[in-house]
Amino acid sequence: MYKRVLLKISGEALASAEQSAEQSFGIDPRMVEKIAQDIKRVHDGGTEVVIVVGGGNIYRGLDGAARHAMDRTTSDQMGMLATVINGLALRSAIESIGIHCRVMSAISMPTIGEPYSQRRASRHMEKGRVVICVAGTGNPFFTTDTAAALRASELSCDLLLKATKVSGVYTKDPKLSNDAEFLPIISYDDVLRLQLKIMDETAFTLIKDNKIPIAVFSIYEPNGFYNTIHGTGTFTLIR
Repeated sequence: MYKRVLLKISGEALASAEQSAEQSFGIDPRMVEKIAQDIKRVHDGGTEVVIVVGGGNIYRGLDGAARHAMDRTTSDQMGMLATVINGLALRSAIESIGIHCRVMSAISMPTIGEPYSQRRASRHMEKGRVVICVAGTGNPFFTTDTAAALRASELSCDLLLKATKVSGVYTKDPKLSNDAEFLPIISYDDVLRLQLKIMDETAFTLIKDNKIPIAVFSIYEPNGFYNTIHGTGTFTLIR
């Protein structure tokens, strides 16, 4: 059992409830409901939960800057706002099944959510509330993976869980290579040695320095979050 964990959800994970679907934009209510139910199981088991959500299903800052000749700062700010939309959708779904939830934003928008504060976020979780962190770090040029690593470090999380479209970490992309080998457990150093793209370098270095284990699992696996917390199902543990 873990006392406090951080769940990192990509924006694309909210776009489609079907693993084989090509849709990567918008919000699928079925997927949001599935994730909310999984979070409820973990929460009801006594684990404190903080969530960091991406915004790639609505807008991706780096791609937007490259495609539209937009300056990177403005494009990243648009991406931060996309994470707020996803966070509000998750909050609504989580509260609809009886779990108290707070959205905390790295960008001040008090009519939508509370300004992020490490002390206040910890207090919310101690009181049994789920915390959703949105707007990344509040700064351009930093990914939501970096935001997840930062929040996990600030809030003394016991585990960072990265929900992806695959069931864990492989030696190669399993969608492109039939000989890709699944890695159930791997060290931080081996991730770097094999140049595996778990997170961006800034995020991974922060996690490694603070010795926070990372669990990578499939968002499409039924009860994947709950199962990973309890050491069942299919996932990769990095430590």
